[in-house]
Amino acid sequence: MSQVISDLAEWRALRAALDADGRSIGFVPTMGALHEGHRSLLARARRENDRVVLSIFVNPTQFNDPRDLEKYPRTLPADLELAGDLVDYVLVPGAGAMYADHYRYRVTEGEVSTRLEGAHRPGHFDGVLTVVLKLLNLVRPDRAYFGEKDRQQLELVQGMAEALFLPVEIVPCPTVREPDGLAMSSRNRRLSPAARRQAAAFPRILATAPDPAAATRDLEAAGFRVDYVHDQPGVRLGAVHLDDVRLIDNVAR
Repeated sequence: MSQVISDLAEWRALRAALDADGRSIGFVPTMGALHEGHRSLLARARRENDRVVLSIFVNPTQFNDPRDLEKYPRTLPADLELAGDLVDYVLVPGAGAMYADHYRYRVTEGEVSTRLEGAHRPGHFDGVLTVVLKLLNLVRPDRAYFGEKDRQQLELVQGMAEALFLPVEIVPCPTVREPDGLAMSSRNRRLSPAARRQAAAFPRILATAPDPAAATRDLEAAGFRVDYVHDQPGVRLGAVHLDDVRLIDNVAR
């Protein structure tokens, strides 16, 4: 049975006690609304570490659209059930405790974070990097696990850990997909049944179009509103809107 902790003072006292036996800690930071993709991260953390910590925190500073924050699903009982025996500790802090400084101090990256997602979501990656740094400092894991679906986020977290000399291994984990190819995401549950069927075309078009311009045309013809399709060495990234839900993905090329 996982131990659920919401008080940061209680967590910090417990974390100090865990240092005594030197056992390894794997960490999976999430915003909740867990699905099988998250469970795959937890399963890997369980295999590779003595203890596993899961955090569930809907981080307000990474939402540039307040409506998106309001709509984000909060499903803690279901999350705890899905995590099950893969997790030893679940950290569920409040926003007031996480941002006692009212977000006066933040992490800013000035190159990768300005492109693609950063160009379409101003301030998003400041919020992501700031909360990840806070969580890594609180948990002090040996390894932290991040999905490759959020590829730009992964690149930035890896870069931050290296630049700031954080004593943690950032472990990339493959994207987990639905049977029709759609990348698992907490946002998928907000799609209507018809839009959910339509969404399967997103990764298929990303993978098969000959170039970004063709992918954009094909996605628009299929009913998506396209933010971007971008090729970089070895991967094609894309972001679209469907049914007032924003989806991102990337595929090897």
